[in-house]
Amino acid sequence: MSGSRNTRPQLGELERAVMERLWAAPEGEALTVREVHGALAADRDLAYTTVMTVMGRLARKDLVIQERDGRAFRYRARESRASLTAGLMRETLADFAEHDRSTALVAFVEDASAEDLRALRSALAGLDQP
Repeated sequence: MSGSRNTRPQLGELERAVMERLWAAPEGEALTVREVHGALAADRDLAYTTVMTVMGRLARKDLVIQERDGRAFRYRARESRASLTAGLMRETLADFAEHDRSTALVAFVEDASAEDLRALRSALAGLDQP
């Protein structure tokens, strides 16, 4: 779609894997490149410098917070997985006219799993509570 207003960057496969590892850390805990590399390298052949480059790129994309810790850096996700996903959904829907947003939402709900529909109903019911 031309003229897209989406400001959140798309994530590549390795960027998603790094974000998943940061989201899996205890809340508020920042991880070093070495810690993330250790977790990811258990399942794939991955150079330390590759992970360092990806984490630096995520910091430049403003998806992670980079904090100096001595000579190294620590990283933590700027927002939760749920918050990032909701923002992507809002930005995508904002690109459509009102009628098209409704059509897109209906199409999403029609294709949703029973589990997704239960979660959506529960969330909507929670919004109606005072």
